[in-house]
Amino acid sequence: MKNICILGSTGSIGTQTLDIVRANQDLNVVAIAAGSNIKKLEMQIREFHPQLVCVYNEEAAGKLKTAVADLDVKVTAGMEGLIEAAVYDSAEIVVTAFVGMIGIRPTLEAMKAGKDIALANKETLVTAGHLVMKAAEEYGVKILPVDSEHSAIFQSLNGENKKEIDKILLTASGGPFRGKTREQMKNVQVEDALKHPNWSMGQKITIDSATMVNKGLEVIEAKWLFDVDIDRVQAVVQPQSIIHSMVQFKDGAVMAQLGTPDMKLPIQYALYYPERRYLAGERLDFAKIGRITFENPDLDNFTGLKMAYEAGRMGGSMPTVFNAANEKAVAKFLDRKIGFLEITDIIRYCMENHHPVENPTVEQILEIEQWVYELIESRW
Repeated sequence: MKNICILGSTGSIGTQTLDIVRANQDLNVVAIAAGSNIKKLEMQIREFHPQLVCVYNEEAAGKLKTAVADLDVKVTAGMEGLIEAAVYDSAEIVVTAFVGMIGIRPTLEAMKAGKDIALANKETLVTAGHLVMKAAEEYGVKILPVDSEHSAIFQSLNGENKKEIDKILLTASGGPFRGKTREQMKNVQVEDALKHPNWSMGQKITIDSATMVNKGLEVIEAKWLFDVDIDRVQAVVQPQSIIHSMVQFKDGAVMAQLGTPDMKLPIQYALYYPERRYLAGERLDFAKIGRITFENPDLDNFTGLKMAYEAGRMGGSMPTVFNAANEKAVAKFLDRKIGFLEITDIIRYCMENHHPVENPTVEQILEIEQWVYELIESRW
């Protein structure tokens, strides 16, 4: 029996993780955390019987406490509650599925407590990669990537020497606006941007895919996870989402991981690594697929990816600015307060007005995040 903690249990990754728990008899959920969706949380508590639950929103936590008063479960709130869930004594692996920089402190604390990390919170590595990778080495814990692309790279590196990597080929679907110009995307509405051609994901990551900022975040994440220079991470558009990513080695060999677009595969792989378990679902039919095509990403019209490379090369606190500006801008777009193209305009403005800090601490990272939010609010 493996005891797991899920941070972000009511979101897309969290709910799919619980699907995997349902399908297997040897996974036990001991702690869960979510932002404010207490209706879904209550259902999860009654089905999976975790011993500890955190609701980040304190008011919602109070309501949940009343709703589950008949159960033997501890309900906590806020950042302290998140950390309490992340370090929960009996948990062996923590699935970090929260969206945003809220995941940094709980992830670091979980590592200090000796927990392996099934990492779905890419912002943690983007903004604090220098701290997270150091902690993984210091505390002897595994970071098992849950992003489909990073899981594909991780799988392609099985049995290989990381020092022999020539480059990482990070695939992208291109999103719903692949092939469109900025002029054609000028009047894009929220509903249009949420129509991803291949994947079913949460709202924020779906918008990030539409702007290709998501691929930029993944480029920076790959730099840290696989210890390569950012310019050796090459984004490649593969519209069918069949090849999830590839690794090219010094001798020219390329290893790839292929599969249907199903997030349950990388989640389950992280939970059971190095074992592979049966996973129900559709299998690839290569005759039906017919062909797999590739394109270079359009950096002129999708400037978010271009800026991610710039931020990654600058390093220090600049990826934090890139990420925080995007988080705030996407929230504003989803609230219909700004246009689609303004997302990347806002990122550019924030990067141009920031003086990078070389090796920021967690406190500095969070202060810079707040500075970015205030800068955006002062202008948009």
